[in-house]
Amino acid sequence: MRIGISNFPTDYSIAPTSLGKALEERGFESLWVVEHTHIPASRRTPYPLADELPSIYWEAHEPLTFLAQVAAVTENLQIGTGVCLVPEHHPIALAKRVATLDSLSGGRFLFGIGAGWNAEEMENHGVEFKDRWKVLREHVLAMKACWTEKDAEFHGKFVDFDPVWVEPKPISKPHPPIFIGATSTWAMDRIAEYAEGWLPVQVPEFDERLKLLTECCEKRGRSIDDIDISVFTMIESQEDMAELAAKGVNRIILGLPTSDETESLKVMDSYAKVVEWAGEI
Repeated sequence: MRIGISNFPTDYSIAPTSLGKALEERGFESLWVVEHTHIPASRRTPYPLADELPSIYWEAHEPLTFLAQVAAVTENLQIGTGVCLVPEHHPIALAKRVATLDSLSGGRFLFGIGAGWNAEEMENHGVEFKDRWKVLREHVLAMKACWTEKDAEFHGKFVDFDPVWVEPKPISKPHPPIFIGATSTWAMDRIAEYAEGWLPVQVPEFDERLKLLTECCEKRGRSIDDIDISVFTMIESQEDMAELAAKGVNRIILGLPTSDETESLKVMDSYAKVVEWAGEI
């Protein structure tokens, strides 16, 4: 079992260089950071988890830049987006940025992706909410072409370009692993079609979704064993961890609150037992 940390990094939280060093020193396997390019002031779309949207949603750093600083001071720590809102980026530009980060980090980038929940945020990027997953799919397929082909081209409804040269190519082959961060029934077939991993929050429907994902993989000629399952959750005991491992979960991602270095180090140290348990499973 691998243990990762997720975080909303801001100007007032622990610095990326300090965070990366501290995580690697304490035996954590990966760091995952969020993305919102902005939050529209209208607040038309309600926050799905509470009445008020925490300010960290618009204060968080741009993730790839933040992770580049983390990568510069670490050697083995995997760095990931949890998640990158792919429909809000041009696929050629995002493909280049991802490949650059993967190359500079020595192939340590984990590409967690999602379509997003804020309708007006997407609209500001020219994407209609109803089309977000269709746009995401075409962007992912177009990026895969950029990562793996010399004369990359893509022709779809939302993305259309003739042959282009996009360098550097990623060190990770054929490209950085793609993790879809979603738990809907529709997401399971998307994972089976064009992703290497599943990145869910541990919801009550987890077992049901896992069964559906297994079926979707089989229909597409894949095995559920080929899917890297990484779950955002909290762990109370080694038995809880072993139960998730038995279901095929390969990575547990613990939350790190947005706080200064002193408080962040305290939280990381409080997870020492979980890291120890993981080494025994």
